[in-house]
Amino acid sequence: MARPLIQMALDSLDFNQTVALADEVAPYVDIFEIGTPCIKYNGINLVKELRQRFPDKLLLVDLKTMDAGEYEAGAFYAAGADIVTVLGVSGLATIGGVIKAAKKHSAEVQIDLINVDDKAYVARESVKLGAQIVGIHTGLDAQAAGQTPFADLQAIAGLGLNVRISVAGGIKQATVQQVVEAGANIIVVGAAIYGAASPAAAAREIRELVEAAA
Repeated sequence: MARPLIQMALDSLDFNQTVALADEVAPYVDIFEIGTPCIKYNGINLVKELRQRFPDKLLLVDLKTMDAGEYEAGAFYAAGADIVTVLGVSGLATIGGVIKAAKKHSAEVQIDLINVDDKAYVARESVKLGAQIVGIHTGLDAQAAGQTPFADLQAIAGLGLNVRISVAGGIKQATVQQVVEAGANIIVVGAAIYGAASPAAAAREIRELVEAAA
């Protein structure tokens, strides 16, 4: 199987700290994710900065759009985002709007299934509309309550959709192999890297583990 892509979640509110962390881990990751708190605080200028500094990396803006899909996403695609996220709970009209904006910029859309009750239905319908990535996402609050993304990952992977599957939710060195074997195409890592004494060393270890598992 092809090696899954590694997505680094940049969650700090500090602009310069975010850029510095990206510089440090860049050799070991494929996608930079500007996390939701980070993009809310720093805005579109951070997108432009990372696009200029890392032209060879995919750049995901985790907008978690809930309404006004085309309008909200369009500006971030124009600023250089390769992927923008839209919430599965937003409904097909909003999802379709983000997909329309993505097509204008030859970009991609990720459907975030966080808190979606019928994940299979939303995944299928979103892919029909043209979404390229389905995101299995166990949020921070759910993680704190002991939830993990693995059951949802296996269920969505079992649908056989012609789509890439992204998985996020407390992934660390000890769980990377399980995520790869369950069928993830994109592995999102946050705290296991940015919370390490050496983020670069942690990112390198994650990459080695992913390559070994694949």
